[in-house]
Amino acid sequence: MDDHCDCHKTRVRSEEELKKLCNRLSRIEGQVRGLREMLAKDVYCTDILIQVSAVNAALNSFSKELLSEHLRTCVADNIRQGNDEVIDELVGVLQKLMK
Repeated sequence: MDDHCDCHKTRVRSEEELKKLCNRLSRIEGQVRGLREMLAKDVYCTDILIQVSAVNAALNSFSKELLSEHLRTCVADNIRQGNDEVIDELVGVLQKLMK
């Protein structure tokens, strides 16, 4: 059995990157709370669906930003250090993102 677990990897982010990503998530949280309020106010279905689409777009935008940073830092650094296994990890992540 393999005792190595990749689930404990970490990445230190710059203060600027962390702030930018957290701000995006805060806006998304606000949008999701807005969905709950729309339901509570009996807003018409299509109006809620349009807001759901906006939340999905915001999450996709967050994912693209995070993936971009991951490629520029984690993946590039690992490849420079000769760790080509990071490519298989990236392929697996991309397959999950494209479901």
